[in-house]
Amino acid sequence: MSQDTHTAQRYRRMVNRINKIITGLQRIGIAFGPMELLTVPGRRTGRPRTFPIAVIPLTGGRYIMQAFPNAAWVANVRAADTVTLTRGRRSRTVRLVEVPVEERRPLLREVVASQPASAAQRLVTNGLAAAPTPDAVAAAADRIAVFRVQPS
Repeated sequence: MSQDTHTAQRYRRMVNRINKIITGLQRIGIAFGPMELLTVPGRRTGRPRTFPIAVIPLTGGRYIMQAFPNAAWVANVRAADTVTLTRGRRSRTVRLVEVPVEERRPLLREVVASQPASAAQRLVTNGLAAAPTPDAVAAAADRIAVFRVQPS
């Protein structure tokens, strides 16, 4: 196993542990940073699946972007008509509209410029981008799913 693969797997395990804490806090009504709970029907079972997700305000709206390759929530969202976003004790049903690849590039550049450096570094650690720079992250637009949050 390569060092990069080992680092990505270790990072993913740490994030999974932190996500359980964030989910627990959100479920008892404590909002945490930009995090919201995304609840979407499973694409195969139809059972609700919940994932803590950062909803990022960018030019033109609010967006959710993929931080891990093969993220289950991405496939579930693509198969669903609507999802539920919960922040603290407030929930709302919304549509997540996937942004076309060419329209993702400026949004991804904005994410790198406006968010903490760890956001871009996470994409590198997880193998989605080659470097944590605006141009490198924008160049990976075909591998990073981006969804616009819209009212249902």
